[in-house]
Amino acid sequence: MNIIDTSISDIKIIEPCVSEDARGFFYESWNQRSLAQLGLDIGFVQDNHSRSLRYVLRGLHYQIRHPQGKLVRVIVGEVFDVAVDLRKSSPTFGQWVGAVLSSENKKMLWIPPGFAHGFIVRSEVAEFLYKTTDYWYAEYERTLLWNDPALAINWGVSGEQPILAEKDRVGLLLKDAEVYP
Repeated sequence: MNIIDTSISDIKIIEPCVSEDARGFFYESWNQRSLAQLGLDIGFVQDNHSRSLRYVLRGLHYQIRHPQGKLVRVIVGEVFDVAVDLRKSSPTFGQWVGAVLSSENKKMLWIPPGFAHGFIVRSEVAEFLYKTTDYWYAEYERTLLWNDPALAINWGVSGEQPILAEKDRVGLLLKDAEVYP
């Protein structure tokens, strides 16, 4: 596996070693020992799988208590994935990192606890898998407004209106949101 730094040092892009031949491909999407040797010693408790249609935008979600670290990847299609730093004490507070994740590039994104997370589907359909470091607690889930002008996230689908769940339509602006210390 290869670890690629991003503009926020705690967020990492992970490129697996892919073996491909005429039969197809194989790669390890998670190997605790290998990633620990690369500096990512992470324990996961839950796996999630979502399927979404083109222009569905999910997020920006986080849990104010029981924050979740997430290792995310796409197994069908393509998404633009975003993480926003919500750690008030961080020098990158309020900044975001985005990456294209697809079934073709097989890249994964490590998002540690303390970040809001979301993605928009760029292909006709996308299946999204992610591992979390803590369980989901509905009572602690919060949503940051996906199009907050203070964040100025370029979702890469200009001219298209995202398809949103109600909780994503009414997310809070960063200035009004609960954040981490």
